[in-house]
Amino acid sequence: MSPYGSVFRDETKLDINYVPHKLPHRDAELHLLKEFFSFILKTPSKMTQRVIITGKVGAGKTVLSQRFGADITREAGKHGINLRYAHVNCREYRGSLFLILHHVVSVFHPNFPRRGYSAEELLRILLQILDEENAYVILALDEFESLVEREGSDAVYKLTRVHEARQDKPQRLSFVCILRNLKITERLDASTRSTLQSNIINLDGYSKRQLKDILDDRVFLAFKPSTVPEDTVDSTAELAFAQGGNARFGIELLWRAGKYADAEDLGTVIPECVRKAVSSVYPLMRKSELATLSLHEKLLLLGIARFFKESQNAYVSLAEAEKAYAVACEEFSAQPHGHTQLWKHLQMLSAFGIVETKVSAAGSRGRSTLISLPRISAYELEKELCALLGHTKT
Repeated sequence: MSPYGSVFRDETKLDINYVPHKLPHRDAELHLLKEFFSFILKTPSKMTQRVIITGKVGAGKTVLSQRFGADITREAGKHGINLRYAHVNCREYRGSLFLILHHVVSVFHPNFPRRGYSAEELLRILLQILDEENAYVILALDEFESLVEREGSDAVYKLTRVHEARQDKPQRLSFVCILRNLKITERLDASTRSTLQSNIINLDGYSKRQLKDILDDRVFLAFKPSTVPEDTVDSTAELAFAQGGNARFGIELLWRAGKYADAEDLGTVIPECVRKAVSSVYPLMRKSELATLSLHEKLLLLGIARFFKESQNAYVSLAEAEKAYAVACEEFSAQPHGHTQLWKHLQMLSAFGIVETKVSAAGSRGRSTLISLPRISAYELEKELCALLGHTKT
């Protein structure tokens, strides 16, 4: 039994399917999405809406739509409006319009048969059900690319123009189409494309500062107090930023890092846990790549690895790295290189993507170079370098 217990308070708050009550740095987009669908709370039967949400992986497209869906259905309920939000991942249904529509029909009739109907018939049945129950649906088509790639313009046209044959009946089916790149819509014919592209919400990748805010929010929800130091959140945010501002990647890293902390009974999610987490996701460092380094690049890297092995910090200053490098040189009977040459070695390690460097904010002693080891465990790195240098640790 660990003397600390788990670092987690509620790890489900880091699950990919969790929808937080607030979305840091997506307030404006959430407000715009609600504005696009505000008619539903006033005259739901008079019109429908089609909105595209686009952005890179981890930009918050899915969670934005899901938060919107939960909020607007709650508001509709207050107004006595029977509104359903149905979120369908098109890739999970192999881009099949039939399977997508069957899923939506099953929301109302769970045992609806999967055989004997075409996609067009399912669409008519869905509208009939909505008429009978005086209900409305906002259908979110996530990974919309899969539907376009498999079914093309015909399927999208049928969905977006479904109410044209119901001129005298209530309009009940609206859409949110979620996709990574708007370029995929160029595969659609001009008529379908014009119907679909009237309202577009583009989500830029998160900045490093925004990712820090998002991760801080999840840390508060998922972890016990004081178990995740600020350095850990900073280094995770930098890794997520390097992945194109991918918040999903950062949240997954936090969960994995917490699991490493629990497995080792640390009681704290130190930066080394993040390094182990990211190397388990992306094993970026191969032995062959380390073998190509020069002797003094290996010694400098060994000094850095040992510093992080003994420290809970996310960064080492260049001055501290030089001291650790000098100790490694003495151990392996090598004459240390001077500061200028050492700087060149550091730049080479950075170019290889083994370390990352940044300049600290100006302090009482001016600015200094800070070094991080973001993508490989310090323990594993020391082990590999010692093997390459012909020295076995006891």
